[in-house]
Order: sequence, then C-alpha cells, then structure tokens
Amino acid sequence: MDMTSRVPDWLTPVAWTYIAASLVSAAYLGWAVSRLPRGSMHPATALVWITSALYLGPAAVVLFHRYRDPSSTAARAGAGPAALGGLPGGGASALAHLVGVPLVIASGLTIAGIDLWVMILVIGALAILLLLVYELALTRSAQASRAAEGRSRVAVPAVVAAVLTVLAFDVGMGGWMLLLHFNAFMPPATEGTFWFLMQIGILLGLLTAYPAVAWLAGRGSRAVAT
Repeated sequence: MDMTSRVPDWLTPVAWTYIAASLVSAAYLGWAVSRLPRGSMHPATALVWITSALYLGPAAVVLFHRYRDPSSTAARAGAGPAALGGLPGGGASALAHLVGVPLVIASGLTIAGIDLWVMILVIGALAILLLLVYELALTRSAQASRAAEGRSRVAVPAVVAAVLTVLAFDVGMGGWMLLLHFNAFMPPATEGTFWFLMQIGILLGLLTAYPAVAWLAGRGSRAVAT
C-alpha cells in the first residue's frame, strides 16, 4: 500500500495524546472490573468494556460507571442498550486491528498490488471470529438460566450475528480506510496518526452498524449486548 501521507503535522500530538488517554482508560477499566464482586460480570463482558477504551478513550470510563449496573436509573430507562449495543463489535474491531495490521504488513501480502484490501479482509475475519467467541461464551453461561426460565425467544445464530455485525461495521470502518488511502491521507502504521485515524474509523463503524445492531438485539443476539 502506498503510505504517502498528506496528514497535517498538528495531528501527530493530538493522536498521541488521545492514544495515551485511551491506554490509561483501558488500564483503569481493567482495574475497575477486577474490583467488582466475583461473578457480577462475565469475563467476556469485562473484556468488551476494557477494549471499548481503545477507541472511545475516557468516554468509555464514563459509560462504564453510568451503565454497567443494570439496576441503575439510566439502564432501567433503556438508555444503556442504545449506548452499549455496538461495543462488542467495536472491541472486536480494535483487537482485530492490533493483530491484523502488523500481520498483513509482516506477510507482505497484497491484492492488485495494494495491501489495504488484505488488511480489510483480515481485520474483518478476525473481528467475526472474536464476536463469535464472545457470543458463544455468553450463550454457554446463560444456558442454565434459559433452562430455568423455560422457552425463550430464539436467538439469531451466533455466526450470522457476527457476520452481519461486521459487514455493517465495515461500511463505516472499511469505507474510512479506503477514503484515507485513495486520498493520500493514510500514514504508515508505525505512526500514531495511523492508529488515531483507525480509532475514528471504529467510531464511524459503530454508526453504520447501529441499524444491524439494533435489529440483532431485538432478535436476542448476545453479540451486540453487554
């Protein structure tokens, strides 16, 4: 991929400041979930909260303290699901970027001489896998309670939920990457501005995935709920 960049110099300090704030926020959330009473939060959900800070930064800390308790006023009012439904997909994308981008660069693989296409495919595949693992983990832990409650709504199959979520997410995330690349605004992956721009892409992905997330949540999918 041609990494020639037209990104302005002033974005570099902004990028590193936000990245530092995101890492500090993730570390704080890791500490915060470790302080919760044992069994009060599923490990997969705890990981979603921690990874949400990788792109939301300090805003993830605010959301965590406001919505993590389902008995809270905000959660009872229904604000929680609307605010949190896309976090599993966002976290999966963040982790997929951290793994997929270095992997593609190290492999040297390209499609039509451009490694961006490979990045999008690899990141998408990893995100689907991570969402699938998340769905299955929560489904397994909920089996006992579902049996006790009797017949419940049939959830959308985990793999379908993961694929639909990632495809909708990639409209924003993948579209952003293509826009940056073909307008020469894509910096090298070794620069902080690259990862900052990917954080923005994840936020755009949350917006384009929202309709699919809302539909899947209504169908009972666990891959779009914390």
